Amino acid sequence: MKNITALILTFHTPENIILDCLNSIDKDIKVLIVENSETFVHKDKILSKFDNVEILCTGKNLGYGGGNNFGINTVKTDYILILNPDVVCGENFFANLSNVIEENKDFTIIGCQYLQDKIFMPAGFFDNKENEEFTKCFKNDEINDLAKVDWVTGCSMLLNLNKFDNKEIFDENFFLYFEEFDLCKSLKKKGGKVYSSKKLKIHHLGFKSSFEENSNHRKSINRLREWHWMWSSFYFYKKNFSYLYALRKILGKLFKSALKVIFYSLLLNQEEKEKYKYRFLGIYNSILNRPSSFRDNI
Repeated sequence: MKNITALILTFHTPENIILDCLNSIDKDIKVLIVENSETFVHKDKILSKFDNVEILCTGKNLGYGGGNNFGINTVKTDYILILNPDVVCGENFFANLSNVIEENKDFTIIGCQYLQDKIFMPAGFFDNKENEEFTKCFKNDEINDLAKVDWVTGCSMLLNLNKFDNKEIFDENFFLYFEEFDLCKSLKKKGGKVYSSKKLKIHHLGFKSSFEENSNHRKSINRLREWHWMWSSFYFYKKNFSYLYALRKILGKLFKSALKVIFYSLLLNQEEKEKYKYRFLGIYNSILNRPSSFRDNI
């Protein structure tokens, strides 16, 4: 499988998480680790254990889209498998991957399926009725091996670089969240083919990609997530539908967040107050067309 590169974007990710991911990748697969900062502290140890790994640093945190674009621009293969560092590939993953590529040359993106419970959907549709039907069929195991969908999640997805005009794949106005939905939406508009595969199965730990659980940065990470989830959701709807559509989708959450800040202030619940404060600020800044600039010293 010389024509595939696995791209793993890290940001101060714990060594054990990265090693679990790397150990699940076949040794004949090229692996590019892109550290979304100035220094990758595990570099020497990982390079001594894995002959198929290359490591690059971006120099600063470019976000999910910017970090992946940085890596994609250095890749020479036709196919790239984007993996979160907290993903572990399932049994026979790469044999199945090779077969999926061989049998479906015209795809643009193929998403994977989670091996754990089906709480989080790995793929779906933007239309509510279509999505409800797909979700029902998915949870009842009534989906074909390769299902055509509107979107797939970005924790593990295969890109056919032959189908892209350039290697600036992701919109870097997003810093965190919604990048893959935006990518899939724009590809579908251009006639791109997005699929979800039942044969490509992964374990996804979720929210384990950055820092140790007891890290001093944990609160900052949580604030960052709340702010950018709200900012990115409004920006996504505004960009791909309309400003008025985005307002209809998000305005209720703005008022709800403001009320929750007041409510939890009265209860002296600082943690919940912080959560809704940063949700409010994310929506507020996105509505005002301000950039996704919040970093909280991360």
